[in-house]
Amino acid sequence: MTGWIGISLGDVTGIGPEVTLKALAAEPAQDGARFLLIGDAKRLADLNERLGLRLPLQPYAGSDAPGRFFIHNPFTEPLLQDLAPGSPAAARASLTWLEEGARRCLRRELDALVTAPVNKEAIMHTGRPFVGQTEFLSQLAGTERTAMMLLGADDRGRWLRVVLATTHVPLKLVSEHLTRAKVELAIELAAQACADLRLPQARVAVCGLNPHAGEGGEMGREEITTIAPAVEAMRKRSLNVAGPFAADALFYYVFKGDYEVVVAMYHDQGLVPLKMIGFESGINWTLGLPFIRTSPDHGTAYDIAGKGLANPSSMKAAIGLARQLARARA
Repeated sequence: MTGWIGISLGDVTGIGPEVTLKALAAEPAQDGARFLLIGDAKRLADLNERLGLRLPLQPYAGSDAPGRFFIHNPFTEPLLQDLAPGSPAAARASLTWLEEGARRCLRRELDALVTAPVNKEAIMHTGRPFVGQTEFLSQLAGTERTAMMLLGADDRGRWLRVVLATTHVPLKLVSEHLTRAKVELAIELAAQACADLRLPQARVAVCGLNPHAGEGGEMGREEITTIAPAVEAMRKRSLNVAGPFAADALFYYVFKGDYEVVVAMYHDQGLVPLKMIGFESGINWTLGLPFIRTSPDHGTAYDIAGKGLANPSSMKAAIGLARQLARARA
């Protein structure tokens, strides 16, 4: 049995609540998982009715209560029904719900946490320093040894898994933020993720930073000074890792099955190919946290929020991965 899956509903002026309810409506009844939706009960009830989903939502009254879909709202500030996209109140609520889910995981009240999208700009406009949900959860859990994995499959079931050595860093600052320790950590967590996914092998391929992986130092020396030493250090720890490779060719070989996972040096290097093949079903998985955390790989999509048009595929995939990982840990 999977146990309890928490879902923080993110920015309520975005599509998070909609894709959550649509994904849960497609949940197999025989799975046995129970869900704690952390968000605004009135909005969820109205949305559930408007979408015609008829999910049996009920207030959370403890883990022993009968039922499957529960709602809990620790945010005490009233949320108006006609909030503008990215409103400060919605931003504050999204952080409260995110923190509540994480703390329940740390107390082992939840077996996994799925996080709906928040808006970074809206949160920062409230005066809270915020880089992203991954960084927020890492700080809350008291660990810096985390990395972001994005994974998704195409319509033929071919998977691409990418771990990022750096995440939300301006492109001009990537080189100075990239360290041997970060590359080593990304390789280590990538290999561990293969084990957690019960993959038969854990072959890790590592991107170079520069075009053509630096051309032997002619187009940059990060491959020589930082990335190659990290790869060699991980090989000495008996990990099946290779590189650094020129990123433009590497993703072809990873996608056709020569490697289980690729370590990319910066955000867009890894996420452009991932979203090319799995845009609607991509998953964000935070590696290294003391609890399971997944999320859909899309944003708040304010432009279609409230119109019933949001595609729940990515949220379905995020919930499915959370269930899979929780079962494996159990």
